[in-house]
Amino acid sequence: MKELKTFPKGGVHPRDHKELTNSIPIRNAPVPSVAVIAMGQHLGSPAKCLVEKGDTVTEGMLIGESSGFISANVHSSIPGKVSKIDRVFLPNGLNSEAIFVELEGEFERSGKEVTRTEWREKTPQELLEMVKEKGIVGMGGATFPTHVKYTVKKGMRVEYFVVNGVECEPYLTADHRLMLEKTDEILEGIEIIRKILNPEKIMIGIEINKPDAIEIMERRIGERGLDFHVIPLKMKYPQGDEKQLLKALTGREVPSGGLPLDIGAVVSNVGTVFSIYEAVVHGKPLIERIVTVTGGAINHPANLKVRIGTRIGDLIDECGGFKETPLKIIAGGPMMGFAQVNLDSPVTKGVSGIIALPREEVKIPRKTPCIQCGKCIRVCPMGLSPTRLYKWIDHQHYEEAVKEGLMDCKECGCCGYVCPAGIPLVQGMRVGKYYARKKKV
Repeated sequence: MKELKTFPKGGVHPRDHKELTNSIPIRNAPVPSVAVIAMGQHLGSPAKCLVEKGDTVTEGMLIGESSGFISANVHSSIPGKVSKIDRVFLPNGLNSEAIFVELEGEFERSGKEVTRTEWREKTPQELLEMVKEKGIVGMGGATFPTHVKYTVKKGMRVEYFVVNGVECEPYLTADHRLMLEKTDEILEGIEIIRKILNPEKIMIGIEINKPDAIEIMERRIGERGLDFHVIPLKMKYPQGDEKQLLKALTGREVPSGGLPLDIGAVVSNVGTVFSIYEAVVHGKPLIERIVTVTGGAINHPANLKVRIGTRIGDLIDECGGFKETPLKIIAGGPMMGFAQVNLDSPVTKGVSGIIALPREEVKIPRKTPCIQCGKCIRVCPMGLSPTRLYKWIDHQHYEEAVKEGLMDCKECGCCGYVCPAGIPLVQGMRVGKYYARKKKV
């Protein structure tokens, strides 16, 4: 058997716990009575609020306008009335201006037949403008505005367009279910992206713990007569990171401080591709996404199609609530996600999962001094020395930490996962990056 591809340096393989939801079809979550829609739910500048208290909005209406080069439009996920505009804390811990929309009136799209746009006659620039207009961002968690990622500078070319179907974070199965249930839509989304980027080769990377997704993708590609290549990958975390995925699939390494375009590549998550399909073919803004609600403390784990702005607590209630008091609730995956203290936080474009973990599923090591075992160095996929970086940061020597590669850290959590001393290495990297940027090191 041919050896499976993977990235060569570092990585870990935590138990994936995907059996909780990988066979559960996607279903609609209830529409929220109040949607809390943040203006800063993407990387870059927050959107500029376009409405005021008392305004009536419609489903899919533009309520936040892109405010800079790296920014994204924001649309109302429900029809209703703006009850207030306030600041809220988001699942990633950031504070953002948000519009509170109370459900009222008739839905523009839901339950109605939608028209199909014949996109093949449109120019690449027209398609890119549609992606921008509908507020599409990276759905794998980074939330980088997609129209910016797809804007290729003059003189550069895209050799590889890579579809990221890896979903290597434990517990999460939203992308897996999307590939099974929306295969043709994803493939048409790739065709749209091909027209925008004109890549020489298109690859779809999927880890081998999703054999049904690999099979259906390969079959439908063959039946549709497409020249896309499905590449089965060895299971290893953090293979879903675009730099590691590109190394695995192309053998090329994104330079320090560089972007995939520097090696002739663009990477998009399958959720992003599906959102582009909906935006271009059906004119649908990014107003909902698939969220995996799971973990040993959840009564009935599920994959839900969720309106942006829905409370985290409402999703947990939809899954039968807690069967026992969780020790930790995480938005996102357990390796890179954010612990939650407030279940009133709203789902944003970047929330792929809500995980409620009982005590037996949470590792809480007692912090002790570093024992110089070198495990963190061996598993770092970026070839860094996490313990050395942590010491520089702990002593507030941020310039030295940056010189040693701090900004290359992906915050993947591999170092903290293997550390026998219980040192909060990832949290340290985040603190270090924050102060390095603040001090403009």
